[in-house]
Amino acid sequence: MKDIIWLMKKILSVAFRKKGNIFLYFGGPLIGIVIAFMAYVGSGQQALKVGVINHDSGQIAGDTVNFLKHLKNMDLVNVNESSMKDQIAAGQLDCAIILDEGFSESIQTGNPDHIQLASIKGAEVTGFVKSYLYQYLDNVMALNKAANGDQDAYQKMSARYQQADFKFHVETLQDTSKGKNMTNRTIGFLLMILLISAGNFATIIMKEKENRTYFRLLSTPINARKYVLANIAVSMLVMVAQIIFTLLVITNIFHIEMHVSIWQMSIILILFALVAAGLSLMLISFSNSSGMASALQNLILTPSCLLSGCFFPFEIMPKTIQKIANFMPQRWVLDTISQLQQGHDFVSLYLNFLILLAFAAVFFLVSVYKFGRNNDVRNFA
Repeated sequence: MKDIIWLMKKILSVAFRKKGNIFLYFGGPLIGIVIAFMAYVGSGQQALKVGVINHDSGQIAGDTVNFLKHLKNMDLVNVNESSMKDQIAAGQLDCAIILDEGFSESIQTGNPDHIQLASIKGAEVTGFVKSYLYQYLDNVMALNKAANGDQDAYQKMSARYQQADFKFHVETLQDTSKGKNMTNRTIGFLLMILLISAGNFATIIMKEKENRTYFRLLSTPINARKYVLANIAVSMLVMVAQIIFTLLVITNIFHIEMHVSIWQMSIILILFALVAAGLSLMLISFSNSSGMASALQNLILTPSCLLSGCFFPFEIMPKTIQKIANFMPQRWVLDTISQLQQGHDFVSLYLNFLILLAFAAVFFLVSVYKFGRNNDVRNFA
C-alpha cells in the first residue's frame, strides 16, 4: 500500500508539474458550462413579429386580422408589400401573412384560398402561425355552413362567437427544456474533458517507458501491477474532483436546474470516469510511443463524442448515426441522464449502468491482456 501511495504522489507531481494542466483539468469543464449557458440564455419564448397585408375588403378578412391582433404570442404589424421582403430578410419580421382579394369569398364557400404565408425561418414559424390561423378559419367556415347562406344569421353567430361569455382558467407551466438542454451540453463537454484527462494520465505510462523511468521502477520492489493501479487511482481521483467541481459550479454559481439530483448525476459520471480510465489504458496498450497514443486518442475521443450527441442534440442526427452511437459509452451516459430528466426511476435504469460497467470491464480486460504481452524494452530503445 505504501508503494501505491508513493507512486500516486509521484504521478500527481508529474501531471501537475506544468501549472497549465490545472486549468486544463478544471478550467475545461468551466468553459463548457459557460458555452452552454451563453447558447441557451435568453432562449425563452418570445412573441413573433408578424406582418399583415390585407388586400380584401370583406368582413371575414377584417375579422381575421382582428383575431390575429389579439393573440398574445404574436405582435401584428401592418406592412406594405414593397417593404415586406426586405423586412423579412433583415429579421425585422418573423413571418408575413398576405390576404388577397377574394379571401373572404373563398371562406364563405368553404374553400379557403387567396392567402399566403412568407418566412425565411421555415416550418418552425409558419407551422406555429398556421396552428392558430387555420383553427380560426375552420370555425368561421363552420359558422358559414350553419348559417346556410343567410348573412344575417351568420352576422349574429359571428358576433356571439367573437364575444363569447365563457371563461377558462390559464395555468402557466414551467419551461424545463432550457435547463435540460444546458445540462446535457455541459455534461457532454465534461465527458470529453474526462476522456482527455484519463488519456493524459495513461500517456504518463508511455512517456515513462520511453525515458526508461518505468523500467527502473520495476527493478525495485514495485511491480507493473502496482504502477498501473496507482495510475488508475490518480486518474480516478482527479476525474472525481472534476465531476464534483463541475456539478457544484452548475448548481451553485450558474444555478442551472439539472432535473437530476446531484448524487444520481455523480454516480453516473463516476461510472463513466471508470470507463474513460479503461479506454485510455486500452489505447496505451495498443501504442508503441506517446505520439502514437496521442494520435489514437485524437482519432477516437473527439469523433465518438460528436457522434454520441455530446455537443448538439442527438435527435437531429440520421438514424444510421444514432444506431452507431449505441456502441459508444458517452451515448449511454447521456441517455441515462435524459431518462432521469423525463421522470424515470433511478433503479429502473439498471440496464444502462450494467452496460457502462460492461464497457469498463472490456476495456480493462483488453488492457491487462495487451500489457501482459508487451513488455519488450526494445520498443523504447
